Amino acid sequence: MQIGIDSFAASFDEGSSSAGPSERLQNLVEQIELADQAGLDSFGIGEHHRVEFLDSAPVVILGAAAARTKRIRLTSAVTVLSAADPVRVFQEFATLDLLSQGRAEMIVGRGSFIDAFPLFGLDLHDYDALFAEKLDLLLKIRENEHVHWSGDFRPELTGQGVYPRPLQNPLPIWLGVGGTPQSFVRAGALGLPLMVAIIGGEPRRFRPLVDLYYEAGQQAGFSREQLRVGVHMPGYVAASAQEAADDFFPGFARAMTQVGKERGWRPLTRADFDAQRGPNGALLLGSPAEVVDRILRHNESLGGLSRVSFQMNAASLPHFKLMQAIEKIGAFVAPALRKELAGST
Repeated sequence: MQIGIDSFAASFDEGSSSAGPSERLQNLVEQIELADQAGLDSFGIGEHHRVEFLDSAPVVILGAAAARTKRIRLTSAVTVLSAADPVRVFQEFATLDLLSQGRAEMIVGRGSFIDAFPLFGLDLHDYDALFAEKLDLLLKIRENEHVHWSGDFRPELTGQGVYPRPLQNPLPIWLGVGGTPQSFVRAGALGLPLMVAIIGGEPRRFRPLVDLYYEAGQQAGFSREQLRVGVHMPGYVAASAQEAADDFFPGFARAMTQVGKERGWRPLTRADFDAQRGPNGALLLGSPAEVVDRILRHNESLGGLSRVSFQMNAASLPHFKLMQAIEKIGAFVAPALRKELAGST
């Protein structure tokens, strides 16, 4: 199991709401550098086009991190492919792969926010058709240096070459999904690794959808070993469960309540939050030992996970708190999981 961190590059934190965007991005690159030094496996940068976040150009952030890291895999979390040109997406990540000497990945998805659609002049009614077509083109570019392709939303390609080519062949492409069964089936049918965003409820309830993914993949001719499942979950590690909860709750509640205003959810209360901290909840919060136990429980309930990524900065935690948590995950959580899982094989 790989252990990683995901960030949405929050534009402010609890400790200093006046910190400028330049300082925030410098801090983020420091966090990626520390995650690399701590022995974590991956660091992902999201993509949003909102005032709350600084991640509208994630590959630029990852490129800066590539120059300051040695082994950690650098990925998107997720690339909003529906609003992008697959040719440019491939070129950007291929360039990142060359800069990082073969450490680039992308997780592509439709995105949980719709801000990119009006920004880039796209019709929200084409939400799924855009993604399906652009994913098809992206995979063809990955497979072929010269591409012949036509579709409804982009001019055709008639054999043009797409450059540069990445160091990795193939360049890893994961499919990021929420809770739509068709998305799980699509990932399986294409043989793509699956990254499941679980931000609430009980992760074990995703097991039927994960089983759909494996079933679709095996029907398409992919072996179980070729199919991989990862999860992206809110999480944070501190010295104790109480400290972790008290640190994480204020910013997380504010972020979830703000999203809830747009989507018709009620505000997140402390009682709701504490319920998610239970052994079967979606929040990976607590001391290192508690978080290890929780991940092992989710690993078993979901049939085996290839990667677990902590999303910590949705809570707008101060930089020094994030750095401390990364150190704990690298020093205690990841080694304990590797030891436990190695002993169970």
